[in-house]
Amino acid sequence: MFSRAYTTPIESTAPAPTPAEYNKFVAKQQRVDLVGVGLNATDTLVHVSSFPQSGSKVEYETETVMPGGQVATTVVACQTWGLSTRYVGKLGDDDASRLHAREFLRVGTEAHLINVPGTPSARSLIFVDRAGERTVLCRRDDRLRLQPTELNRDWIVNARILHIDGHDTAAAALAARWAREAGVLVTADLDDTYDGIDELLKNIDFLIVNHDFSLRLTGESDLKTALRQMQRRYGSRLAAATLGHDGVIAWDGEQFHYAPAFHVPVADTTGAGDMFRAGFIFALLQGWPLPRSLDFSCAAAAINCMAEGARGGIGPVDQIEAFMATTPRYQEAEEFAAIVK
Repeated sequence: MFSRAYTTPIESTAPAPTPAEYNKFVAKQQRVDLVGVGLNATDTLVHVSSFPQSGSKVEYETETVMPGGQVATTVVACQTWGLSTRYVGKLGDDDASRLHAREFLRVGTEAHLINVPGTPSARSLIFVDRAGERTVLCRRDDRLRLQPTELNRDWIVNARILHIDGHDTAAAALAARWAREAGVLVTADLDDTYDGIDELLKNIDFLIVNHDFSLRLTGESDLKTALRQMQRRYGSRLAAATLGHDGVIAWDGEQFHYAPAFHVPVADTTGAGDMFRAGFIFALLQGWPLPRSLDFSCAAAAINCMAEGARGGIGPVDQIEAFMATTPRYQEAEEFAAIVK
């Protein structure tokens, strides 16, 4: 049984940390292993037997509220595994914002939370069917867009790795540029070709995207060609594409590497990509070879899929290692395995 990182509902009566408590905590940490700049969200997971058809009326089975968000989830996972972390993001001034503040304080992440008065925090409604596949409806007020002027350079350069997403592209691009100038490695979680993304991409060291994004970005129909083009065009150290239950394939500038996914009973795929990137960041900071790093990342993602929620399956590192040694994998997808031969 893998432990859950967070199960308290949004209606928790636990008091929110005061600004004085945050200032005291933040002052304890200067340089960290990882700083994340990007999305947080409060996820409402709704379990259904199957995704509703248009115009239908169906009953749902359960409803659970948990913290999530791409970058926030990755940061929390890395903190849970023993890395020192910092998070920078924007929230409203509602119960959801207090939920996030409590969670960052609970796990020990140094959080710089910019609150917008009179604004609801980002929310996601996630429909999870009996096969564990999720469909996401999200809402984020434009006032929650992180602006470049709201970033502090010291938050970024006093870290070993910067992790970003592309939703607030201008702020992410500035953070990545600061990181590059200071010799801080940059990883990213990108799922759309946002306006201005080229400026961001040129400062990302480890470009890990999903299969469809790589094809849309390059205009290629062949994944092998797309990954090579991405790495060459933007000068990244690595260009990789996650493939769902087919695993991951990566191009390091010299050769391709392929890791099949682990075969597990899926409860909920929410957060699988966030956890993969957390696994990769953790492995990168351990100095592991790329094949082992990809395996560890796939294992972290697979374990999370066995539990509910974006952060439901964050287990200790030794459990992930044991999982890697004992869990079967999906059969190698021929089209991807052929690329590395």
